[in-house]
Amino acid sequence: MENCLFCRIVNKEIPSRIAYEDDLLLGFYDIEPKAPVHVLLIPKAHIESLNDLAVDHSILMGHLTLTIAELAEKLGIKESGYRVIVNCGEDSGQEVAHLHYHILGGEKLGDIIAR
Repeated sequence: MENCLFCRIVNKEIPSRIAYEDDLLLGFYDIEPKAPVHVLLIPKAHIESLNDLAVDHSILMGHLTLTIAELAEKLGIKESGYRVIVNCGEDSGQEVAHLHYHILGGEKLGDIIAR
Protein backbone atom coordinates (compact mmCIF):
# COMPACT_ATOMS: atom_id res chain seq x y z
CA MET A 1 0.00 0.00 0.00
CA GLU A 2 1.72 3.15 -1.21
CA ASN A 3 0.67 5.58 1.55
CA CYS A 4 1.22 3.17 4.45
CA LEU A 5 4.01 4.42 6.71
CA PHE A 6 5.17 0.91 7.56
CA CYS A 7 5.10 -0.24 3.94
CA ARG A 8 7.31 2.73 3.13
CA ILE A 9 9.71 1.62 5.89
CA VAL A 10 9.68 -1.93 4.48
CA ASN A 11 10.49 -0.51 1.04
CA LYS A 12 13.37 1.55 2.54
CA GLU A 13 11.70 4.81 1.46
CA ILE A 14 11.81 6.00 5.08
CA PRO A 15 14.90 5.29 7.17
CA SER A 16 14.55 3.27 10.33
CA ARG A 17 16.79 1.57 12.84
CA ILE A 18 16.44 -2.11 11.93
CA ALA A 19 16.52 -4.69 14.72
CA TYR A 20 15.52 -7.72 12.61
CA GLU A 21 14.82 -8.55 9.00
CA ASP A 22 14.10 -11.63 6.94
CA ASP A 23 12.05 -12.31 3.79
CA LEU A 24 8.70 -12.04 5.62
CA LEU A 25 9.24 -9.73 8.60
CA LEU A 26 10.83 -6.47 9.60
CA GLY A 27 11.61 -5.38 13.15
CA PHE A 28 12.57 -1.79 13.84
CA TYR A 29 12.93 0.48 16.86
CA ASP A 30 9.94 2.66 17.75
CA ILE A 31 10.68 6.36 17.28
CA GLU A 32 8.73 7.17 20.50
CA PRO A 33 9.76 4.30 22.80
CA LYS A 34 7.61 3.48 25.82
CA ALA A 35 10.36 1.38 27.44
CA PRO A 36 14.16 1.13 27.21
CA VAL A 37 13.65 -1.53 24.54
CA HIS A 38 10.72 -0.92 22.19
CA VAL A 39 10.76 -2.67 18.82
CA LEU A 40 7.93 -3.05 16.32
CA LEU A 41 7.75 -6.36 14.46
CA ILE A 42 5.67 -6.28 11.29
CA PRO A 43 4.90 -8.52 8.35
CA LYS A 44 6.36 -7.08 5.16
CA ALA A 45 3.09 -7.82 3.40
CA HIS A 46 0.47 -5.16 4.05
CA ILE A 47 -2.12 -6.51 6.49
CA GLU A 48 -4.08 -3.76 8.21
CA SER A 49 -4.89 -5.47 11.52
CA LEU A 50 -5.63 -8.76 13.24
CA ASN A 51 -9.12 -8.46 11.74
CA ASP A 52 -7.65 -8.83 8.27
CA LEU A 53 -5.84 -12.11 8.86
CA ALA A 54 -6.94 -15.11 6.85
CA VAL A 55 -6.13 -18.81 6.94
CA ASP A 56 -3.48 -18.31 4.26
CA HIS A 57 -1.58 -16.10 6.74
CA SER A 58 -1.09 -19.05 9.14
CA ILE A 59 2.53 -19.75 8.22
CA LEU A 60 3.42 -16.05 8.32
CA MET A 61 1.83 -15.58 11.74
CA GLY A 62 3.44 -18.70 13.13
CA HIS A 63 6.79 -17.41 11.93
CA LEU A 64 6.10 -13.98 13.43
CA THR A 65 5.16 -15.48 16.79
CA LEU A 66 8.30 -17.64 16.92
CA THR A 67 10.44 -14.68 15.86
CA ILE A 68 9.29 -12.64 18.87
CA ALA A 69 11.25 -14.84 21.31
CA GLU A 70 14.26 -14.92 18.97
CA LEU A 71 14.22 -11.14 18.73
CA ALA A 72 13.76 -10.76 22.51
CA GLU A 73 16.91 -12.83 22.98
CA LYS A 74 18.81 -10.69 20.48
CA LEU A 75 17.61 -7.55 22.29
CA GLY A 76 18.76 -8.93 25.66
CA ILE A 77 15.31 -9.06 27.27
CA LYS A 78 14.34 -12.71 26.90
CA GLU A 79 15.46 -13.79 30.37
CA SER A 80 14.34 -10.70 32.31
CA GLY A 81 10.95 -10.57 30.60
CA TYR A 82 9.17 -8.56 27.96
CA ARG A 83 5.69 -7.54 26.91
CA VAL A 84 4.10 -8.01 23.49
CA ILE A 85 1.22 -5.71 22.55
CA VAL A 86 -0.97 -5.74 19.45
CA ASN A 87 -3.53 -3.00 19.03
CA CYS A 88 -6.46 -3.63 16.71
CA GLY A 89 -8.46 -0.70 15.42
CA GLU A 90 -8.76 2.96 16.30
CA ASP A 91 -10.30 2.53 19.78
CA SER A 92 -7.39 0.29 20.82
CA GLY A 93 -4.85 2.96 19.95
CA GLN A 94 -3.69 1.49 16.63
CA GLU A 95 -2.18 4.53 14.92
CA VAL A 96 -0.80 2.88 11.77
CA ALA A 97 -3.11 0.65 9.72
CA HIS A 98 -0.49 -2.07 9.25
CA LEU A 99 -0.39 -5.03 11.62
CA HIS A 100 2.42 -4.55 14.13
CA TYR A 101 3.55 -6.11 17.37
CA HIS A 102 5.17 -3.95 20.03
CA ILE A 103 7.96 -5.77 21.91
CA LEU A 104 8.82 -3.88 25.09
CA GLY A 105 11.28 -4.58 27.86
CA GLY A 106 14.42 -3.50 29.63
CA GLU A 107 12.70 -2.55 32.90
CA LYS A 108 9.73 -3.55 35.04
CA LEU A 109 6.79 -2.44 32.96
CA GLY A 110 4.00 -2.30 35.55
CA ASP A 111 0.33 -3.03 34.98
CA ILE A 112 -0.56 -0.55 32.25
CA ILE A 113 1.67 1.00 29.58
CA ALA A 114 -0.51 3.96 28.52
CA ARG A 115 -3.98 5.46 28.93
